[in-house]
Parts: sequence; C-alpha cells; structure tokens
Amino acid sequence: MSETAQEMDGAALEEGLRIAEALVFASEKPVTLQMLAGVLPEELPAAAVLEALAARYAGRGVELQDVAGGWAFRTAPDLAPKLTRVIEAPRRLPRAAMEALAIIAYHQPCTRGEIEEIRGTALSQTSLEALLELGLILPRGRRETPGRPALWGTTDKFLAQFSLRQLGDLPKREELVTAETGPALPLPEPRTSAPEPSGPETPEADTPEAEPGGPETPEPEKDIP
Repeated sequence: MSETAQEMDGAALEEGLRIAEALVFASEKPVTLQMLAGVLPEELPAAAVLEALAARYAGRGVELQDVAGGWAFRTAPDLAPKLTRVIEAPRRLPRAAMEALAIIAYHQPCTRGEIEEIRGTALSQTSLEALLELGLILPRGRRETPGRPALWGTTDKFLAQFSLRQLGDLPKREELVTAETGPALPLPEPRTSAPEPSGPETPEADTPEAEPGGPETPEPEKDIP
C-alpha cells in the first residue's frame, strides 16, 4: 500500500473502500478514477483508494484488475481452469468472426476488403454483424479510396473482454489465441431474415468460407447501417 493510503484516516479509508467495492461490483464497465472520485468524500483520493482495494483483494478468488482504462473484478487466473469444470461456457464466436476480430485488433483501422486480403478468403456480412452486436468493433471513418469503404476498429468493450489495459498490451501476433482457446463470448440470437447468398456460417468449421460450387470470390464491401 502506498504512503498516501497509509496516511489516510482509518475509518475514512474503510468507508472509501466500501464505496469503491460496491461501485466496481455494480458497474457494467470498468470503473475509472473519475467515476470513483464522483462518489468518494473529497478528502479521499480515488487512485489511493483503488490501490488499497486491489491490495486487499490480491490473492483472493476474485481480484481487482486494471483493464480498458478502468478497474474491474476478475477471476484469479489460476482458478479459471477449475471453474470451467462446473460453469457452462457460453457459445463461442464463429472461427471467421474471431479471425476478423484479431485482424482488426492488430491492423486497425482497416476495411473489410483488407480483412479479406489478410485472411485470404471472403468475410460474410454476418461475421461483422456479430462483432458489431457484441460491441467489440465500431466504424472508424472511411478510407479515402474509390467507393470509400468503411474502416473498422476495436472498442473499450473489446479491451475489457480480453482483460487488456490498452491495445499495446496485445500479445505478439504469433501468440494470438484462436477460436478454440480464446475467451468465450456470448452470441446474439440468430437472425430470422433470409440467409446471405454465400450461405450461413458454421461456427465449428475448420475450413475457410467459400462460395459453393466454384472458386472463392470475396464479397464486395457493404455498408452496415
């Protein structure tokens, strides 16, 4: 614990820790210093309170971690394998969507055509829509080229989902997790609209997406409303 936290009044610090603990627990997104400062007494610095709270939870089953520019409770890394035995894992994103997300994370901002060029195969519209609905990617303007295709980039929710403080914390590309080993993500409900000409994606498929009955032809860029 820092000297600043040690110098604070014991009763005041305990009250600040209770407030911070409740806020982090109740918040749907990582708690920033500004968020915490808005509910703490003026004499308590938010940074010192969060530092003290992180020290209190160190070594427990749940730890306070710095992710996506804020603070959130996360399961202790060494306990995660044990929990998978009793907690049902949600459905994972299709392989194609995970590949697209990885490419966007490392090459952003990039267009759908650039994603397809790196993957070496076409990317269906449903893959981008799944990432959009989960809030993992957002449009980041348009490329100043013919057709002005949309540029895509990751969001703060992406950082929080993968327990990253910033994009610089991404692992080296050769260590990139695949759909089989990456964190499970909840999938949106299946759409009832007519399937795309390229056919529905198969989440468990190990082969690239391709047009049936002929050689692979990348789909043209489509704007998503």
